[in-house]
Amino acid sequence: MKFRKHSVAALSLLGLSLLAGPIVGARAFQQNPPPAPPADNTKTNQRDNNQTSPTADQQKMNPADRDITKKIRMAIHGDNSLSTYAHNVKIITQNGKVTLKGPVRSEDEKANIGAKAIAVAGDGNVDNQLDVVPPKQ
Repeated sequence: MKFRKHSVAALSLLGLSLLAGPIVGARAFQQNPPPAPPADNTKTNQRDNNQTSPTADQQKMNPADRDITKKIRMAIHGDNSLSTYAHNVKIITQNGKVTLKGPVRSEDEKANIGAKAIAVAGDGNVDNQLDVVPPKQ
């Protein structure tokens, strides 16, 4: 009888520890990360509010415009000398006219991407609105 009483008590303690262990352990490892500073895209948003300047959501979906955008994007991504910023510029094509937007790291990158776009879309069909933003020190 004593053995049975002890084994029931031991099993009860074991069951409670198995249930409570993850809860207590989770609380011990749970940490609240510091709040992230708010994003400040004010200048970018003001630039994109200009109704005469196209935005990425205005990309035309006809095959010719998509093909132009695709060829420019492939030329940019094929150039490993460009920064990550340059690889992620916005390319907006509307009726054969290309608008380039976004940050790049240097004037050379801006000119390089502009030349790639002109090679695909033709001279006079590219509006290079890329912004040169040097790396933070």
